[in-house]
Amino acid sequence: MYSGITRGLYEVTHVEKLPGLIIYTIRLSAELLDNLKTGASVSIDGVCQTVVSIREDGVTFNAIQETLEKTTLNTLHPGRKVSVERSLRYGDEIGGHEVAGHIIGTAKISEIKSSENNVRMTLRCPQEWMKYILPKGFIAVDGSSLTVDYADPMGAFTVHLIPETLRLTNFGNKQIGDRVNIELDHRTQAIVATVEGKK
Repeated sequence: MYSGITRGLYEVTHVEKLPGLIIYTIRLSAELLDNLKTGASVSIDGVCQTVVSIREDGVTFNAIQETLEKTTLNTLHPGRKVSVERSLRYGDEIGGHEVAGHIIGTAKISEIKSSENNVRMTLRCPQEWMKYILPKGFIAVDGSSLTVDYADPMGAFTVHLIPETLRLTNFGNKQIGDRVNIELDHRTQAIVATVEGKK
């Protein structure tokens, strides 16, 4: 479980692509390495990944075929920076909303509007997701907990990005046409499923 509060951008130092599998290593800070053990869960661009090995400041993960098909991890390459968050520990403050790292798929950035200290981003996604994406509701985009501004039932929604989010994530480097990982709010999904089940 994660809070959706990204701890910063960290560099991918190695990528090995095999049939149905990518083995990759990320260089992490001392803070993120503290008490990190093999088998622990770490959010990489919003995707829950298991630590396979740790060597000095390099942490290695495996992304299997299903993950590669549903997320942007299939585009990893050495030198790319990714958003990272350690899993929550008992007593940690949840500053965003509860995020599991279970990506439903990717959305495409269709519009970026920048003004002083603000960025408004519009994303297009499958129309069937929109019953779970509601104005002022939560959504996780590349692992960052964001509030939905506007939701178009036909398959688009907008989010606003504050300077601190832009500083700690890749959103400031994104361009129209880029894809991002999406995790829907699990509470909203449960409520919608319950209501639909009573019809």
